[in-house]
Amino acid sequence: MRRIMVWGLVSLLILSSALALEAAAMQGVGRGMPGDSLSLLEARTSAVAARLRCPVCQGLSIEDSPTELALEMRAVIRDQLAEGRTAEEVEEYFVSKYGEWVLLEPKPEGFNLAVYALPIVALVFGGSVVGLAVRRWTRQGGERYKDVGV
Repeated sequence: MRRIMVWGLVSLLILSSALALEAAAMQGVGRGMPGDSLSLLEARTSAVAARLRCPVCQGLSIEDSPTELALEMRAVIRDQLAEGRTAEEVEEYFVSKYGEWVLLEPKPEGFNLAVYALPIVALVFGGSVVGLAVRRWTRQGGERYKDVGV
């Protein structure tokens, strides 16, 4: 029993150390190294590009699109982030150029709320219809068997 507890504590220590190292890497600890700031900029560029729609492909994000326009848009994102703009400011820049359509995930305000609310409403409505149908079928089935004497 004692051996199991010791191995459990050792495993917990190793796991927590690994998680702490991963969290430190995600926060950019050690940015003094030459490649770290560049990789952080690339990570931020990829994150913003993943939220914007490619105007040519329309079904893909700028991050996933192989088109020349998508590559140019990624370069604009990288330049703006390198200048110190936030991800939100970069997104607003593209919204001003292409309209809100360029966002892969519309902002939940105004008419766009329908994108978020309609699936929930449809699920509740569908569940109600199925529930009522099952209830009706079970009542009809029970009445049929009463006549037979089962």
